[in-house]
Amino acid sequence: MFDVIIVGGGAAGFYGAIHIAEQAPHLNIAIFERGKTVLSKVKVSGGGRCNVTHGEFIPKELTTNYPRGKKELLGPFHKYAPMDVMSFFEERGVPLKIEEDGRVFPKSDSSQSIIDCLLGEAERLGVDILKNSSVKQITKLEEGWQVTTMNKHYHTKKLLLATGSNPKIWNILEALGHKIIPPVPSLFTFNIKDERIEGIPGISTYAEVEVLPKKTFMVDKGALNLKSKVSQESALFSDGPLLITHWGLSGPAILKLSAWGANLLNDYKYNFRIKVNWLPEYTADSIEAFLREVKQKEPKKTVFRTQAVDLPNRLWKKLVAGAQISPEERWADLTKEKLQELANQLTACSFKVEGKSTFKEEFVTAGGIDLKEIDFKTFQSKLYPDLYFAGEIINVDAITGGFNFQNAWTGAYLAAQSIASST
Repeated sequence: MFDVIIVGGGAAGFYGAIHIAEQAPHLNIAIFERGKTVLSKVKVSGGGRCNVTHGEFIPKELTTNYPRGKKELLGPFHKYAPMDVMSFFEERGVPLKIEEDGRVFPKSDSSQSIIDCLLGEAERLGVDILKNSSVKQITKLEEGWQVTTMNKHYHTKKLLLATGSNPKIWNILEALGHKIIPPVPSLFTFNIKDERIEGIPGISTYAEVEVLPKKTFMVDKGALNLKSKVSQESALFSDGPLLITHWGLSGPAILKLSAWGANLLNDYKYNFRIKVNWLPEYTADSIEAFLREVKQKEPKKTVFRTQAVDLPNRLWKKLVAGAQISPEERWADLTKEKLQELANQLTACSFKVEGKSTFKEEFVTAGGIDLKEIDFKTFQSKLYPDLYFAGEIINVDAITGGFNFQNAWTGAYLAAQSIASST
């Protein structure tokens, strides 16, 4: 018998356990982890450095990084925000730093610092950690819950589920009456095979990217319905650093698109077209006018070897070739059509996306427990008053940058407060 069982030995699970134990030392608390190791996602986060949170301290601004959960998290972030998380770790001997892009890491640049802190605190506070304890069934009792693992039944007064994207737990919750939004991948990179980006992996440049909507022509329903269809599937837009990889395109601009467009891109079966503006300060018309000036000033130079715009040289050459301009062609030789095509390659470069790849080891999904069934003052189930949730198990996800962890910390803390004060 435990007073509190926490299912899930990840960031949210440990954070919740620690805060419950601190606020209510008399409670008997256990973490159930299905695997043989705990905090495995913390270990790989941020390339092994652990992107703890983000240095955005205004709650309203912070919520803009959540494609799902923006409205619901505003109140919770007013109660527990990135500064509180930073204080938690620094007070426990883990100094942190905010990098230029706002991401927060331990000064050690090692996720082990965060893992050691969480493990150390859980041990100090007497939290039981049961590894290899995969939960097979959760049963509501007249008072509390029965949690069944492979070979044992456990009873508990309060239950905190912090299992992340776990289909088995979602199925159990569905059987208990909770609505589950079907999960789809978020935070992924785009697979693209195209000569214009082949052979130049590692190049990064600031760009604007747009997902072009798929137009469905329905002759029998007329043009008006077509217009309506297109407006419902309006284009997704993002800007930021764009990274050329061996398999296509990645970087913050792509990851933001994958998060905000998670459901739509899943509907597209990850086959769609994108448009890239490699020079966001220009439109097709303004860059064409600029290129005409270059043509007048540098008529005898070859286009291929001219660094006309602020782009990585290897990318410029690829885009020039993409405009069907040969390495020998001089500016003076360019026809109006080729000049227009070069302008198009620079500001409206179209690529066909055929599939996706997981972003590093940091697999994130959109989907989970319907947010309407959660009390965001306590992260408590509206169906069962002694059932709580934290982390990715709920239908909240964020772009990369420490925001998914912040959702986990905040939810776990508020759930812990409620559990500690009512048990």
